[in-house]
Amino acid sequence: MANHVSSLKRARQTVVKTAVNRANKSKLRGTLRSLREAIATGDLKAAAEQYRLTASILDKSVQKGVLHKNTASRYKSRLNARVKAVAVKA
Repeated sequence: MANHVSSLKRARQTVVKTAVNRANKSKLRGTLRSLREAIATGDLKAAAEQYRLTASILDKSVQKGVLHKNTASRYKSRLNARVKAVAVKA
């Protein structure tokens, strides 16, 4: 347990930051899941709309420090390739 005032404050801040990061990661995972489901169904319109939302949340995650920018870029690239593959099938 923390003994100093400064370490007690840091412990409180850590609890808040952990909750915020967990919420952001959860939102990101949910949108990724929705996009993958839209791709699996083969619905191009739904997949394209969901990709737009997912890319936005990926960029916000980078700004908030949840993801590294290269990781988000890799996700967007691979997901966009999968959306385009649905377009080619349709």
